[in-house]
Formats: sequence, structure tokens, C-alpha cells
Amino acid sequence: MEILFLTGMSGAGKSAAVRYLEDCGYFCMDNVPPYVLPDLIKSFLRGRNGEGFSAPKLAFVVDIRSQEYLDGFDEALAQIEDELGCPYKVIFLEASDAVLISRYQQTRRKHPLAKKKGSLTTALAVERAMLEDIRGMATVVVDTSVMTNKELCKTIGEIISNEEDQSILIIVESFGFKYGLPVDCDYVFDTRFLPNPFYIPELKNLTGKDEEIRTYLDGFKETGEFNEKVADLLKFIIPSFVKEDKGSVHIGIGCTGGRHRSVYCAETVARKLTESGIQCIVSHRDVDKEPLRYSKKADET
Repeated sequence: MEILFLTGMSGAGKSAAVRYLEDCGYFCMDNVPPYVLPDLIKSFLRGRNGEGFSAPKLAFVVDIRSQEYLDGFDEALAQIEDELGCPYKVIFLEASDAVLISRYQQTRRKHPLAKKKGSLTTALAVERAMLEDIRGMATVVVDTSVMTNKELCKTIGEIISNEEDQSILIIVESFGFKYGLPVDCDYVFDTRFLPNPFYIPELKNLTGKDEEIRTYLDGFKETGEFNEKVADLLKFIIPSFVKEDKGSVHIGIGCTGGRHRSVYCAETVARKLTESGIQCIVSHRDVDKEPLRYSKKADET
């Protein structure tokens, strides 16, 4: 389990960082009082079978909104590390007073301490003092004064990254053109130029996941060339999308009914991407449409 604590000055970019962490697959909880952190993490460690929750990546936002409860943050971290044996990272975001004041003026939001401390300048000074000890516990301190949100997210990505992480979601989906195009596809590829197994009686009731369909379609050189070229194009494009912080890329591969050719090609392209280190989710939108059309009973009538 990966555990991340996000803290720092109000207005320093925690909201943008949380959105990015959610895109990276973290289960995020905002404004968590430190004293409840050990019990929360215990619940996640137990998982569903232990009547708890299940999440491989956790991120907790702890900041000045907890106010008097902040004093327990060091004790909570010690318990998480010593008693639960869970490693963690603490990311502290900060910015200069001038930048924070400018951001508050632009957004017209109120500082969490404004009601008690009056002026924004005073509230920021009190906040820095209250967070001083937590800042000293940080794994890394990030100054966002001159950062855009995109630059902040890139920095967060470098802090949390490991070889198994992939911040972008890749979906490879087969579909049938007769049922309409998927509305959210970034790229659509058409396999209707390939011979259709539907018109071969012994193949009609199968799907693109069956060996007989794979063998049939692989008998045409165009099938292999198509799969190879589509995979090569995506392997070229996807790393650039990662650099541009795109959250997902949805690839649609279609045939007439979405049962044979598109299913086989979607499976093959996804496998080629996976073999190159790009993790994919494969789905088949229309493979089970019109079951009576493909049933043996329908063939007998």
C-alpha cells in the first residue's frame, strides 16, 4: 500500500495536487484530522474481507483546517510507521506571502484563519508558525510560487513515480458500427476491410476471443499489418499525451457487429501495447448484442 500525506500552506496548490493524485489512482481524503489517521489506515489495510476498505494508494490532505488537532500529526506518523509498518511520503506545498495573497484576491476565497486573525497577512503568518513542525517532517517541500498547475502536477508525478506507475488511462474498446460510434473515443479504427467470419457458418457463433476466429483472421496478412501499424501509432502517440498530462486515451476499434474482427484486433493491439510497457484496459461494447442472432436455435429456424 502506498500512503501519501499532502500538506502545506492554504492557497499553495493542494486542490490541484489532489485532482492529479486522483487521476493517478489514489483514494484521496481531504481535511483529515491527524488523530484519526492510524485507524483509517488500519481499516484500509484490513481490506474488504476484514470488514474494512480496500485501496492500494491512499492520499490524505492534512492542513490548517484541522487547527488544534495538528499537534497530533507527529504522533500519528510515528504510529503509522512503527505499529502498522507502513512507509509513507509527506509532501509540503508552500509559496511566498505575496503569491498567496494574490491568489486569494483572484479567487475571492477566505483564508481558514481569517475569522480569528483578521487580516490575510496575519492569518498567513499564524499559519506558517502552526505548520513549521510539520514542514520539518516533510519528505519533500515544493515551492509553487512560480509554478503553473501543470508544472506542479509534473513535480508531484516525479515525487510519487515508480516503474509500475502509469498516470494515464488507456482504454481499448471494440464496438459495432451498426450500433453507433462510441461518443468518447479519441481514435477510431475500422476493421471492416477484413473478411467477416460472420458469413462462415462454423465461425458465426464464436467471438474474436476464440482460437478459431484468431486462426481465421491471421490467415490474412492484412490483419497482422493492421494490428502492427495501429499499435506502433499508439506507442508513438501515448508518451506525448503523458507529457501533456492527458488523463486518458480511449481507442475504439470497430467492425460491423462488434463481435468478431474488432474484438480480435482490440485484444491484439492491447496485448502489443502491454508488451511495450503501456498498461491498458480492454472492453468489448457490443460482443453480446443480439444473442439470438448468434444462437444455434436461430440457425436451426
